[in-house]
Amino acid sequence: MPQPRIVVLGAGLGGTIAAYEIREAVRGRAEVMVVNDSSDYWFVPSNPWVAVRWREPEAIRVALAPVMAKRGIGFTAVGARRVHPAENRLELGDGSSLSYDYLVIATGPDLAFDEVAGLGPAGFTHSVCRTDHATEAASAFDAFCENPGPIVVGAAQGASCYGPAYEFALILDTELRRRKIRDRVPMHFITAEPYIGHLGLDGVGDTRGLLESELRERHIKWVTNARIAGVEQGMMHVEEVAKDGSVAATHDLAFGFSMILPAFRGVPAVAGIEGLTNPRGFILVDQHQRNPAFRNVYALGVCVAIAPVGPTPVAVGVPKTGFMIESMVTAVARNLKAEIDGGEPCEMASWNAVCLADFGDGGVAFVAQPQIPPRNVNWSAKGKWVHLAKVGFEKYFLHKVRQGTSEPYYEKLALQLLGINKLKQTRKGTPQ
Repeated sequence: MPQPRIVVLGAGLGGTIAAYEIREAVRGRAEVMVVNDSSDYWFVPSNPWVAVRWREPEAIRVALAPVMAKRGIGFTAVGARRVHPAENRLELGDGSSLSYDYLVIATGPDLAFDEVAGLGPAGFTHSVCRTDHATEAASAFDAFCENPGPIVVGAAQGASCYGPAYEFALILDTELRRRKIRDRVPMHFITAEPYIGHLGLDGVGDTRGLLESELRERHIKWVTNARIAGVEQGMMHVEEVAKDGSVAATHDLAFGFSMILPAFRGVPAVAGIEGLTNPRGFILVDQHQRNPAFRNVYALGVCVAIAPVGPTPVAVGVPKTGFMIESMVTAVARNLKAEIDGGEPCEMASWNAVCLADFGDGGVAFVAQPQIPPRNVNWSAKGKWVHLAKVGFEKYFLHKVRQGTSEPYYEKLALQLLGINKLKQTRKGTPQ
């Protein structure tokens, strides 16, 4: 009798470590295969460094096929055109089909640049969401430095990943000072958040005070509750929205260089599948990371649907941070093991958050347990040590991916930051 096949769709931060951990959990009892749209893994947290040439793209790349083969995991880079959950199969990018017994969706997001006219690499702003985007941004930044002018950095309405926007604004400030041209560059930070440091989480510890202080000390002006009406060559039109939804003010911001994070949505392969996704195309899951309609489908990472922490004047999404994703991975791996062994899923991700936001010459770190308030742990701090910790994290995580190991890292980091003995990644729950 053939072994059941577990297919992991996507090989980013979540999908890659999920393949490793699932393989360890079901070794000898199930086949594990990864379907990705690229032959390479890119360490996305380092993209802000790529965009100012503090890293070369090749330094954060891992060729996946050799590592997967070493770990006994099947791999293809043809991508998926469409998921057919009622048929237990994937329609692949080359037109062929791949059947599965269990599917783990870890695609990450589709970048919704098209929802704002003129936004994104095909328009007039840059991005650090992908390494090729960051590489393009680096060339544009080099040209900008030859003829400095205003800079606008931030996150558009509906965005759900704010940390990299803050990181990049402050990394730019550091790099401009190193190049001795900071005095020639007015900077604005624009964000859909209701206040600086909200982060889609209603703040963590004193992130509001810490980040406002950083922006103020570095002479970076900001606009919150910001909705980008459109972008033209060298000009961004921003509406500042009041609590009642009306436009309180408008801002026409000139720029010579701009990086704006877009809103996210589900990838085309899953969008619009009834029972699988919400209207934005994010995967619906229960407390065990399992889809309620198609119970052999699990999901983890950025592609998972999570409700906002509360109403805001401008749409603000919830980030899926590294530790949160890692806890989802562990829960999925253990629940698949239970199913392969004839049992029922009972593990639930803790959804804790641990984040290092690097500013080049310092940074802010925070820990939220759980990520969504109210919390048992609500801690933040800043210092030069954060930059060093982020460098160490990059080296460790890339080593982990290259070696194909499933050892959790974020829990160790949280323990070191908090000086506590245990920060649970998963918890037991009654199967539904």
